[in-house]
Amino acid sequence: MPRIRANGIDIEYETFGRETDPAMLLIMGFAAQLTMWPLELCEDLAARGFRVIRFDNRDIGKSTHLAHLGQPDMQELVATLMSGKPASAPYALDDMAADAAALLEALDISKAHIVGASMGGMIAQLVAANFPARTKSLVSIMSTTGRRDLPMGKPEAMAALTTPPASDSLADRIEAGIRVGRALMSPGYPTPDEELRTMVTEAATRAAYDPAGVARQMAAIVAAPPRNDILKGVAAPTLVIHGADDPILTVEGGKDTAASVPGARLEIVPGMAHDFPKGLIPTYVTLIADFASGVEARKAA
Repeated sequence: MPRIRANGIDIEYETFGRETDPAMLLIMGFAAQLTMWPLELCEDLAARGFRVIRFDNRDIGKSTHLAHLGQPDMQELVATLMSGKPASAPYALDDMAADAAALLEALDISKAHIVGASMGGMIAQLVAANFPARTKSLVSIMSTTGRRDLPMGKPEAMAALTTPPASDSLADRIEAGIRVGRALMSPGYPTPDEELRTMVTEAATRAAYDPAGVARQMAAIVAAPPRNDILKGVAAPTLVIHGADDPILTVEGGKDTAASVPGARLEIVPGMAHDFPKGLIPTYVTLIADFASGVEARKAA
């Protein structure tokens, strides 16, 4: 896969479709590499007439890992927030949004449909808010505004996501990844065990293990202020997709996102949790491609 310099870091990325087609930037979530956007999803979106770009965020996969920033003290960060004081992280979600916008600039793409999942949805929201000239539309998937009083995720799912592997060995990292996959799995579209193991193993062997980098991403999420007010200024057409059964970022987060963006459309998907199972790919493709195609048609008109 190619790599390009943007916003002072090297970003690993991959493209699908024709360069002449409208661009669609896919932003992945916490601790997840670009490969978590299923290949079939990317190819099907490209077949619908889009130039699809997926990439590794900073501190994950094969993009730049900011080791010089050290490992944040998450307990101290949370305690600061609980005391009512603003907390700081090694970098902010706004910095990650600037990475995404700079990637478009480096690829000589003036505007794109910005699609983000989970933490990537938070980043996509900030791209739309902070870089409106780069944003044709916004699609926020399984994400949230970060409002502090929204319902928390299920404790067992949160535990699976935040508990580190038993050791740094490949076997233990794979087992931890499988636990996370099972905890986030869509009940209406379960992924077979062997398929899940293959997916987790491929991710674990694609790039070096960097728990400090993962912690820096988590710190950026935890320290981020709620985005409700900034989302009120988003003018780009917006689609919010959320699973009715999401155990991490509950459906209330999707509802709050849609309520915060003027004119946003909300699609709640029964049986969907916090993943991209094969059985849901046609639904994702239809929702995203139909929405973006509608934006393109209105622009042409």
